[in-house]
Amino acid sequence: MERSRDEAEVYSLTEPLNHRARFSFDLDPESEPEGEETIAYPAPPLSAAHIASIEERKRLWWRNALINLLFIGSWFGFATLLSVYNKWMFSPKHYGFPAPLFVTTVHMFVQFAFAALFRYIWPKRFKPAHDPTPKEYGKKAVPTAVATGLDIGLSNLSLKTITLSFYTMCKSSSLIFVLLFAFLFRLEQFSWRLIGVIFLIFSGVLLMVATQTHFVLEGFILVISASALGGLRWSLTQMLLKDKKMGMDNPASTIFWLAPSMGVTLAAASLAIEKWPVLFATKYFQDAAHVASTAFYLTVPGIIAFFMVLSEFYIIQRTGVVPMSIAGIAKEVSTITISAWTFGDQLTPLNITGVGITVAGIALFTYHKYRKSIDSPIPLDAHGNPIPEGEEGEDEEERAHLTGPHHRGEEDDEVRKLRTTLVTRDLIWLTLP
Repeated sequence: MERSRDEAEVYSLTEPLNHRARFSFDLDPESEPEGEETIAYPAPPLSAAHIASIEERKRLWWRNALINLLFIGSWFGFATLLSVYNKWMFSPKHYGFPAPLFVTTVHMFVQFAFAALFRYIWPKRFKPAHDPTPKEYGKKAVPTAVATGLDIGLSNLSLKTITLSFYTMCKSSSLIFVLLFAFLFRLEQFSWRLIGVIFLIFSGVLLMVATQTHFVLEGFILVISASALGGLRWSLTQMLLKDKKMGMDNPASTIFWLAPSMGVTLAAASLAIEKWPVLFATKYFQDAAHVASTAFYLTVPGIIAFFMVLSEFYIIQRTGVVPMSIAGIAKEVSTITISAWTFGDQLTPLNITGVGITVAGIALFTYHKYRKSIDSPIPLDAHGNPIPEGEEGEDEEERAHLTGPHHRGEEDDEVRKLRTTLVTRDLIWLTLP
């Protein structure tokens, strides 16, 4: 009894492209009695693209984790250098420059200049084919820049009315706003487990920096507003980093397009808060020598800021805004722990408990992302590389096909009935003498 050609073709087409037929088999001609015909079932075609196996998913997760750690380490390093610079630049015991918003404004234009330089020297790597239209720029890029400027401006303004410890406690709420906007813009899939982990980390941070401090309503409103704007701007930044049509899917290009608007926004805030006429009358601009030294101290750290932001954007592009925020919390934990060990900073039992809770929350978040990565279908191309979401052309069609219902075990009724009928025929045929 032989199958018809049509049945064989239907049987092949109903099988997933990256698997052989479940009930197909090959007969060894040497093991068959002489005189009997050997029947071979046609194997379904093997696709170059396929869904990653469990082992492939684990291997991909560890590879991505190592790359992400390199970017996080780079970000830690540049952020630490910038923190040391800020302490020296604004401390009355050292340089004592009185206008942090003005400094950040200068840094924005330095970042723009370096992003333009990168695009000019390495156009294939840092200059995408598309540029944002004026309408797209005004609708998507400008709100991100304004949110960034207001976040930085309100944060600096709040420090004039509240203590640094109270500011840190309130600013830690930005993690909640980041998660809220990530859910709102569908950057993260809603999960009660993720919400629980985020609140665990938030409570740990509160205990970690908890001190007896005076509550100031005005400062509290300012810093909470800054936290909300911080969550909004990071989510908007992630959306821009995914937008190939606007040409912002490259971190250097994103800096190139965002930095000017950020600089203008911060300049307006600095002009209103720090009083430029008064600033330019200070000793830092009193003669040519002082102007040259001030310009040097303002611009050179902008290079460090550029590489720090570049690392931030790569982390956001690769992992998302929530992991980026968790990495920021991990940086704070590291700073507090190193300060306690190296410089003898005093930590209360409550602070130590907060550090422990925060570390546990970060570990749970990492495990949550690991399980999500392992349990999710990951389509791979012919070279074993993941097919990115949103790719145009054949890659997007291949991804949609591989992650479709027939690859997730959610076959429609017609395919399920046809598969059952063919398998039943196979079993009947196998029982015949």
